[in-house]
Amino acid sequence: MSRLVIVANRVPDPRERGASAGGLAVALKDALTRREAVWFGWSGGTAAETATTPRELRQGRTTYATLDLGEADYRHYYQGFSNAALWPVLHYRLGVARFAREDWIGYRRVNAAFAAALAPLLRPDDVIWVHDFHLFLLAAELRALGCRQRIGFFLHVPFPPRQVFLGLPNAQAILAGLAAVDTIGVQTEDDAENLRGALIAAGEAAVAPRVGAFPIGIDTAGFAALAARRYRTKEVDQLRASLAGRALAIGVDRLDYTKGLPQRIAGFGKLLERFPRHRAKITFLQVAPVSRGDVAQYRALRRELDESVGRINGQYAEPDWGPIRYITRAVARPTLAGYMRLAKIGLVTPLRDGMNLVAKEYVAAQDPEAPGVLVLSRFAGAAGELQGAVLVNPLDPDDIAEALDVALTMPAEERLARWTTMEAAVRATTATSWCKQFLAALEGEEAAAEAGRAGGRRAAGRRKAA
Repeated sequence: MSRLVIVANRVPDPRERGASAGGLAVALKDALTRREAVWFGWSGGTAAETATTPRELRQGRTTYATLDLGEADYRHYYQGFSNAALWPVLHYRLGVARFAREDWIGYRRVNAAFAAALAPLLRPDDVIWVHDFHLFLLAAELRALGCRQRIGFFLHVPFPPRQVFLGLPNAQAILAGLAAVDTIGVQTEDDAENLRGALIAAGEAAVAPRVGAFPIGIDTAGFAALAARRYRTKEVDQLRASLAGRALAIGVDRLDYTKGLPQRIAGFGKLLERFPRHRAKITFLQVAPVSRGDVAQYRALRRELDESVGRINGQYAEPDWGPIRYITRAVARPTLAGYMRLAKIGLVTPLRDGMNLVAKEYVAAQDPEAPGVLVLSRFAGAAGELQGAVLVNPLDPDDIAEALDVALTMPAEERLARWTTMEAAVRATTATSWCKQFLAALEGEEAAAEAGRAGGRRAAGRRKAA
């Protein structure tokens, strides 16, 4: 079996395993145990200049190869083009995006630097799997260096309609760069249609057939077992006791403007306002670890949430009950699994999401004898699979309030029927099946691979001419 080379913006710490590992590391666990592998990318550290030679660490059958980013490259590639331009545009937020020519130059420079550092590590029969929007140009840069290996690319976040994406400066160059890729994966068929449309509009119609939907899943059995184990631990017992018999609703998200947190908090406030019978009978726990705290937009979001939570608690709290508990630090994944099993409602309302694995984790965590209810944004990729969820428009706090009322008053028989449907879907599409399906598509299409290499050579030529 050929070696698998995974390329992502961040390389996981090989010392973190199981419940402590990041989402992508968990998703790729099966592939990494079945074959020799290299995981290449940014170390998470910075230096005066971007490194040219990776540091390598071998653990088991996997070699971890990492580069430090130069401080200027960190600002322009990571904070700038990746997070200030691509992230909002891919989440349909063109008006929030910030564009700067120097950020685009930094993005191209880092993609080229990654390719130059990776190329000497490659073997002729390697299979390369590139992950996410930070590295749209990597495949074209590898082709320009003469690399002819099969290359797959998977986009974990949504892809917007072409009219939105083509509003991004340099969108044409990004789409041309995808001509170097043999198999392109996205989360949903809607994302696939949007990306195909953008490729066709950009003059890359030959690339459109290489795009497919490969919905990502979780380790369903593993997370269910983890939740069952953690349900009777000190942390969960303390939370249970503090609820004093009240229902628990839970939300778990990074603190990010795409997650719909202000609208979610407002929706819970609307529940208490419009359905007063639920006051003092439900507590909402929102876990929202701070991300990108050095960005003004994220600091403003945190202030907004702090004020909203304080306002609702001040208006509705009783001496023995606070409506909302709000945590902005990270909580260990095993503890969250136990909290999810305890929660009668999972509240997952992103404004737009590629898939949203928290929704699937909530389903997997439930007690099969007395499952809770998932309230889910209709704009999360997971909504297409989780037919038993109560779907909401995440922009409408009143819709969220009404859904919470439905969830709190839902008969046990209906809760069980809805959960059974969702649990079957979560078991059918797992992290392992996602990985196998994508790699089968990438490794099983030699004709498409050769077309991709030819397209990559043409794309590289066009970029050099530009």
